[in-house]
Amino acid sequence: MVSIWAMKFCRGISTSSVCCGRKNFRKFDLPNKRGTREFKERQRVQPHPDIPIDKRGTRDTGYMDGKNYKMIPEMIPELIVPDLKDFTLKPYVSYRSLNVTQSEFTAKDLFNAIYTEKIHKDFAAGKLKEDGQPIEPNEFEKLTPQQALDNATKTGCDIFTEEPVKHYVKTPPSDQ
Repeated sequence: MVSIWAMKFCRGISTSSVCCGRKNFRKFDLPNKRGTREFKERQRVQPHPDIPIDKRGTRDTGYMDGKNYKMIPEMIPELIVPDLKDFTLKPYVSYRSLNVTQSEFTAKDLFNAIYTEKIHKDFAAGKLKEDGQPIEPNEFEKLTPQQALDNATKTGCDIFTEEPVKHYVKTPPSDQ
């Protein structure tokens, strides 16, 4: 059994590591706004390898090549802002407005929006070949399947939606 005197004057053992008599704060993030002025100057001139420089949500527009910073024009964000000079709508939408529901925009709707009017005009004017192909095709009808696929996968198209886009390649019909 341990005496009462030994329990009062016994030294405790700590399992946390101590760095130079101070508490260890290495596990806590130290963003750029925190720290003393001397620390910020040291980080600016010669960054400590264990303490990364916090970028706070900004993206680099280039990379470091030794001591030189190489700027890449493609990495500079381009902000496209519409001209709202003659815009008549207001930013407020009343809660009393009716809910608008629309059906899904399908491939058939897209075909009807782009090709139907021209097909009707060509048929009425007799500008279709015997196999149904137009005599004077427009820019969309001149595209090959590969060109259409390339246009669909360009930057700015809606390929980066939540659902993956399935690509179908039409095979020529076999003669049976």
